[in-house]
Amino acid sequence: MSLTFPSRFMLAAAMNPCPCGYFNDRTRECHCTPPMIQRYISKISGPLLDRIDIHMDVPAVNYKELRSASGPEGSTEIRDRVMRAREIQLGRFGSSSARIYCNAQMSSPQIRAHCELSADCERLLERAMTQQGLTARAHDRILKVARTIADLEGGGAVQSKHIAEAIQYRTLDRTFWS
Repeated sequence: MSLTFPSRFMLAAAMNPCPCGYFNDRTRECHCTPPMIQRYISKISGPLLDRIDIHMDVPAVNYKELRSASGPEGSTEIRDRVMRAREIQLGRFGSSSARIYCNAQMSSPQIRAHCELSADCERLLERAMTQQGLTARAHDRILKVARTIADLEGGGAVQSKHIAEAIQYRTLDRTFWS
């Protein structure tokens, strides 16, 4: 028997870059071989990884950064920017009868309607798709993330810089599956 349960959730996950945890670490040496790292990373299947919108390397924070009094942008400012972006998205989908609240919920036709691309954007995305061997699902995820990045900047059109940033958030596609 197969059952379907409605749900909406946000998955946040973390993993080490290799079995020892020090691959690409600036301060510690990794002793893992490339086959060991590939075997470790491939525990996450390509199709599962393809369904994760953003995956990226997060380097260890050094002591000075950890102890600094302030960063370039505080939590309050980030929260305000996110809330403005969510308002833009609610306005975009407010008249929709499909109960869509954010860019992540867009279907393919909605992606095409709300993520119109210039010729430069098209070329950039096509080059990334070809060079990195990205799937159609990754294509749609990149567009949704790019639309969100544009919304975080105020809701204008999706630009090449938004596409480029969204492509950068597909780290594991580039590193291990291409």
